[in-house]
Amino acid sequence: MSRCATTSQTVGPFLSIGADWLNRSELSPPSVSGERVTIAGRVLDRDGGVPDALLETWQANAHGKYPHPEDSRDLPIEPGFSGFGRVPTDPSGRFGFTTIKPGLVPGPGGRSQAPHIAVSVFARGLMRRLVTRVYFPDDPRNAEDPILGLVEPSRRATLIARRDGVAGTLSWDVVLNGAEETVFFDCL
Repeated sequence: MSRCATTSQTVGPFLSIGADWLNRSELSPPSVSGERVTIAGRVLDRDGGVPDALLETWQANAHGKYPHPEDSRDLPIEPGFSGFGRVPTDPSGRFGFTTIKPGLVPGPGGRSQAPHIAVSVFARGLMRRLVTRVYFPDDPRNAEDPILGLVEPSRRATLIARRDGVAGTLSWDVVLNGAEETVFFDCL
């Protein structure tokens, strides 16, 4: 009998108990302005797809305004846009959500940040959420983004979605460990 833990052994997958009603994969109603995009991918560990992970997303609207009282900038507010999404993975570790490409938001030192979506990852075996971002491919502002600039150039691709050949759809995987591990940020 082996007592060696595998990547699938954890304290328990409790994300769906009583919380399914919070799931939102359609983050922007059709009435919200901006470029609509679907982001789809998988949450992966060394054993393959993670069947009970959960991604929470937070983003600004197409004008760069967060729907939050602390964002006091004089920018348009989009009725019906919450900026928040919550999507579970399926039994193969797949997820997907539809939203709009966010506008520029201020970053450290007042520098603008490239369009991105903040993502928190919850999964079995994680005692704390993992925090990462997804950026948009071919956006020239990625080169000047102050946060993306902190990431070693060889690892930046883990934060940038890929075009998959279908108009309006991007692919992006969250890799929890191994050589292709997604870049995660220290946040409390």
